[in-house]
Amino acid sequence: MSSRAAGRAPPLGPGKKSPPQGRNNNKSPFVAQLQDIEEVSEPETVKQEQRVEPHSHDSNILTTSDRTRELIEAAISILRKMAAPYQPQLVFVDGSFADLAQEMADYLQIGDEARPLLEKDDKDEVLKKIIMASPALNARPEKEFTSAYNLLVYLVLQSENVDKLLPRVADNLTKPITSSPVNGPGLALNALSNIFNLLQPDNRLRYNVFSAIMRFIKQNGLFDNIKRYLPNLDVWFQQWETGVEDQRELYELIADAAHESGDENASYEYLLKAIRLFEEGELKSEEAQRLSLRAVKAALLSPTHFDFQDLLALSAVQALSDSHPVYFELLEIFAEKDLEDYNDFREEHEGFVEKEHLDGEKLHRKMRLLTFASLAASISSREIPYSSIAKALQIPTEEVELWTIDVIRTGLVEGKLSQQKQVFLVHRTTYRVFGEKQWRELGDRIDSWRSVLRNVATTLRKEQANAEAQRKREQDELERKMANIGVSSGPGGSGGGRRGGGERAPRKERTEDDD
Repeated sequence: MSSRAAGRAPPLGPGKKSPPQGRNNNKSPFVAQLQDIEEVSEPETVKQEQRVEPHSHDSNILTTSDRTRELIEAAISILRKMAAPYQPQLVFVDGSFADLAQEMADYLQIGDEARPLLEKDDKDEVLKKIIMASPALNARPEKEFTSAYNLLVYLVLQSENVDKLLPRVADNLTKPITSSPVNGPGLALNALSNIFNLLQPDNRLRYNVFSAIMRFIKQNGLFDNIKRYLPNLDVWFQQWETGVEDQRELYELIADAAHESGDENASYEYLLKAIRLFEEGELKSEEAQRLSLRAVKAALLSPTHFDFQDLLALSAVQALSDSHPVYFELLEIFAEKDLEDYNDFREEHEGFVEKEHLDGEKLHRKMRLLTFASLAASISSREIPYSSIAKALQIPTEEVELWTIDVIRTGLVEGKLSQQKQVFLVHRTTYRVFGEKQWRELGDRIDSWRSVLRNVATTLRKEQANAEAQRKREQDELERKMANIGVSSGPGGSGGGRRGGGERAPRKERTEDDD
């Protein structure tokens, strides 16, 4: 392809058909709005380069070469602006639609099929054929990849059926870049990000492109690079007027991407977001049950999740009590009960944990930690004997200190071990549930604190009165001593030549009679 246009596909390689001669020289400049990808004070007019010039700063993205790292950094620099206010730039592409479409068709080796359609000015049919052949771009040389996709996107944006064609282009970019297995992820993410930013903020196609980006992120384990922009989804959904079903689908895709990258907390968070979108009539649907069960399993097996009230509060999860009663019973045990109840469950539903591919060892350990938290919350004296801990957790006394350290690390309990007294001193504990019993316990503690504060206030008032009396005695003693040496602070005292009230008498002037 010619280099006349910025953003055009690269020159044809050996063996490719040359574009027809005698082109229309009436160039029709294309002006597309492109969101800024750099920190600048104001928009500027730029020409889109044929290749992306990546940033040179270091990155810790998992790559196998500097080139791959640079490509991914360039894409990330574009992703960073997804959440920024829309600031248009200008990208110029020279040439008529027919010229550029023929050039792309020749590049994809379908020029003979496209030529008669272009002569009939059948734009949509030409684009359909180009889109059908466009997966071949993933096998083109790396140096031609970016500019080829830039031209393809430009052509698609000229169609009246952009909503049907552009998602196909985005989907192509989620497929492997066979010409560059090492640098392919950076090239594809860069192209996807450019497509997203070419669209107006309220363009609904941004949803499709962002979904493709999330599929790409999932496939390549790059969730950390998109995570910071996810809080903008609520605003984006409003701009795109996204329906509830599409929102739920994207939330689940994000949960999948987080899971693939090992971020189980984020995965669980977006699963709950998806589940909350089910309406009353959908609570018992197959999809609602599937997502609810997935969330329950994730919460049970997570080494850091100990609060199950968020799950129990969801209507779709509560609906499992009818469709999956055993799972719901297990969830209630982890939410409110202790190790003894869990052991009874295992006996009653023998083989259930293994059948559902749940990790029995993880569940047993987690139940012991939760039981420890419940024990700490139930002791009013705030001192738990080692023997009580050993009994509740069903462990030897020698292991109490190890389990105490483990439960402190989880954040469920704070306190200090006393090896001399063989007790654990509780400073703070987490309440797994807060119901009527806990309110009564809190009331008792408040009454106890009130009584202590009253005693403190009484003692303070008594000490204050004693201090005031002592001060008065010291003052009286001082005045008595002053009176004994002829100094008085009262009225009428001579005070050794001083007037009453402690004032000095005025000096009498000397006269001749004094001699």
